[in-house]
Amino acid sequence: MQELYLDHHPWLQSLLRKRLGNREDAADLAHDTFVRVMRSELSPTDLCEPRGFLATVARGLVADLFRRRTLEQAYLEYLVALPEEQAPSPEEQAPSPEDQAQAQQALLEVDALLRALPTKVRQAFLLAQLEELPYAEIARRLGISHRTVSNYLTRAMEHCCLALA
Repeated sequence: MQELYLDHHPWLQSLLRKRLGNREDAADLAHDTFVRVMRSELSPTDLCEPRGFLATVARGLVADLFRRRTLEQAYLEYLVALPEEQAPSPEEQAPSPEDQAQAQQALLEVDALLRALPTKVRQAFLLAQLEELPYAEIARRLGISHRTVSNYLTRAMEHCCLALA
């Protein structure tokens, strides 16, 4: 593993720096890539194309990073959009680091749960849950029938319930 790290870490970090435009994020993700490889059952000698494998693992971590930042930004935008009477007081605005970590983990789990749904099912579910749209409006927006909306939402709820069980 040490040889794999020494041979490929500078290359991987450079690749990630070009992709992310940020030295710190590149260093973190290069490190996380090697941690992920070490945790896997693979031996470095099993890798025919180590750079290709490392790049693939790193791409997944980059996608996770962007997805996490998108969720965080959406949450911040949600907080800004709250009417003042619903907005948290200054004392409530800064949750503890533990609460932040738990909320972030919960958001990532919800995101993974929803990404497992087919696109139209996920869209129908989000329109119903987040925008509280009636079935007829969801059907119109997605170009599907009222019955299909009902089937999609049933499927999504079943998926969520099974995941929580």
